[in-house]
Amino acid sequence: MPQPSTMRSFSRTSSSTSVLTSSPATPFYSASRDYSPVAPTSSSSIRSASSATASVSSSSGMTPLAVPNGASPPIAAPSRRKAITIDTMNPYLRRADYAVRGRLAIRAEELRELLNNGETSLPFTEVINANIGNPQAMDQKPITFFRQVLSLVQYPQLLDNEFADKIFPKDSLERARVLLNEIGSIGAYSQSQGVPYIRTSIAKFIEERDGFSADPNNIYLAGGASSAVSSLLTTICGGPETGVMIPVPQYPLYSATLTIANATPIPYLLDETTGWGTDTKYIASVVKNSIAKGVDLKAMVVINPCNPTGSCLSRAEIKDIITLAAENTFMIIADEVYQTNIYEGEFNSFKKVLRELQRDFPDKYDNVELASLHSTSKGMVGECGQRGGYIELIGIDEQVLEQLYKLVSISLCPAVSGQVLTELMVNPPKPGDESYPVYKAEYDAIYKALKERAFSLFNAFKEMEGVSCQEPKGAMYLFPTISIPPKAIKEAQRRNEEPDQFYCLELLEQTGVCVIPGSGFGQKDGTYHFRTTFLAPGEDYVRRIIAFHKEFLQKYS
Repeated sequence: MPQPSTMRSFSRTSSSTSVLTSSPATPFYSASRDYSPVAPTSSSSIRSASSATASVSSSSGMTPLAVPNGASPPIAAPSRRKAITIDTMNPYLRRADYAVRGRLAIRAEELRELLNNGETSLPFTEVINANIGNPQAMDQKPITFFRQVLSLVQYPQLLDNEFADKIFPKDSLERARVLLNEIGSIGAYSQSQGVPYIRTSIAKFIEERDGFSADPNNIYLAGGASSAVSSLLTTICGGPETGVMIPVPQYPLYSATLTIANATPIPYLLDETTGWGTDTKYIASVVKNSIAKGVDLKAMVVINPCNPTGSCLSRAEIKDIITLAAENTFMIIADEVYQTNIYEGEFNSFKKVLRELQRDFPDKYDNVELASLHSTSKGMVGECGQRGGYIELIGIDEQVLEQLYKLVSISLCPAVSGQVLTELMVNPPKPGDESYPVYKAEYDAIYKALKERAFSLFNAFKEMEGVSCQEPKGAMYLFPTISIPPKAIKEAQRRNEEPDQFYCLELLEQTGVCVIPGSGFGQKDGTYHFRTTFLAPGEDYVRRIIAFHKEFLQKYS
């Protein structure tokens, strides 16, 4: 049985089959971690029994404590031992790492608290969290129609208010009534798979997007895409022999979830020289090598548009990946939560390309298994805190679906308010509806602002010495390469830090701008990156980054 191992960075060869996991002191890519299971503590080391102090009562079957005549039973000293400690807890959770909310994010919150408490000695007056795609934490405003309907389903008495039609557009009132009629109370559990009416709305959205039918019974509502990923990987992973291919760089949700599941992440490198594209021959060699090493390759994760790189796959790249899956019998997990964040070209869903291939070559592609994810957290919706999303499952064995349903049933159901928001995302106001002009204006303004900020930051990176960056094509992030001087690398080693983490920590301490080092996502050996969102408004934080980088190079050159 293959045993987990780790690596900090990757060479782009077919032999790069290893686990991506974590350590509290380092990024999750670490070749020096010991990932063998923690041996259970011997019961004899926890408690002991002495036959000299106990006697058995044959009449009662009890074992009373023996004490000298006339003496009171001894009172046991309170134990100082905790039942759950860092050494006795789940070792796989302890090894997992989620850099997006890790050391840098924690330090950013500490600095923000200092500023809120009146600290004036810091070299900045505001902390900017460019570490996470959290649009409404910046200045992105909620879509009015969505919040109107949400307020009505949360407080249905508003529908009966005599001034309701003066406060709310008629189509928002009507949508709320339809949803309440289908759901009942938003405070009641729904079906574990999600409200049937909402799943039907999602199926119609997918049909309109792709031109192929969708079955509501193949759709599962979830508390955001992250929840769906956890459920799916829990279902398919059976231990360290289970392999799941994940891109490098990747969103650390996947490596962390696989670490907790004690499964084996199989890294495949994206090619920065081609705009973070995929190389089918190289990926095929990773597949072949993994299988040769005895890994039970169950799935391949594809993030499109990509977090953290901002790249988008072409239809040809998607076709090649589907062909690999058909030839090698593994599931494709298509993370498509940024499908409306497209700044160049158009979005191609895996579902659409698969159905086209099945139509044209039915015998070759009829066995392909596909899981597609979408979320209300990204795009122009940006409702991260509402926790809405769904997963559509294609070609999955019926018995496996039964087990997945059992798993999601353990949590009873996703939050119904998040389900409502998902319905609004896939079924927004249409031309001719009263709310459409406002909806269209808000949607377009958000899209325009995101695109402008993406290219503003991209152009700034182009002018910075020792920095290169791929042009933004999608998602909410840029992932620039940074050249770190040898003197800075030596200082990072002295501090027992990755060089790019050292760079990002210095950036945070000097500017208040929080970004995440590339080592938190994975990167090719010998390269350094950081991921930043482009959600923050204005040019101030861009100027902060430029000024810091110049001073950093001067200091360590």
